[in-house]
Amino acid sequence: MSETGPEHLSTEAARSLQVVLEMLAAEPASVSSVTDAGRAWDVHVADSLCGLEVADLASAARIADIGSGAGFPGLPLAVSLPRSEVDLVESVERKCRFMSAAIAAAGIENARVLPRRSEELAGAEGREAYDAVTARAVGRLSTLAELASPLLRDGGVLVAWKGRRDDGEEAELKRAAEGLAMRPEAVIAVTPFAASRNRHLHVLRKIGPTPERLPRRSGMAKKRPPGAAGHLRDSD
Repeated sequence: MSETGPEHLSTEAARSLQVVLEMLAAEPASVSSVTDAGRAWDVHVADSLCGLEVADLASAARIADIGSGAGFPGLPLAVSLPRSEVDLVESVERKCRFMSAAIAAAGIENARVLPRRSEELAGAEGREAYDAVTARAVGRLSTLAELASPLLRDGGVLVAWKGRRDDGEEAELKRAAEGLAMRPEAVIAVTPFAASRNRHLHVLRKIGPTPERLPRRSGMAKKRPPGAAGHLRDSD
């Protein structure tokens, strides 16, 4: 475990996250497949905090966590980075309700829930507004690159949590990246907890202004991933 792991959290930070996990365990609506508080420290908290291995994420002033789900990695990052503003972008209402309640109960003052799709945020006040975008278990790399690009300022980074490396998926990203003003920069193998296997962080950097065609309509990045056919069509 690196010095970014949960054992290095302050007492106050650990207490805040314990409140979140206790609420997750007690939540009657399904917002996560892992709710046991003990296992969740590994699967959710330790896994989220491994993102701090990326220096640009650890120093980011504004972070958008897209597809936040139950709040991971966004909530552990917010607790660990009290000087950063973390926006939890999620379109599923019951998950937004859970995150809002958890933020209030745990006293996490630098996180807020944005109940909308990332494409909607990117088409409004979120356009080129963030230093970093995070995504955990959301979609294919090229899809994530497309969703992140219009949210990121020039030079900002996307950090994507993925499992075992996939040559086909990475080739798809390589074909799409330039047209999205994104550049794959690093793939970091991490083992955030003893039982974790094949965890990789993919780091992509924004390398210019957002292409005018982005964002596409909501859902198109997932339905027709850029790079899958070699092109991102303006008409999509």
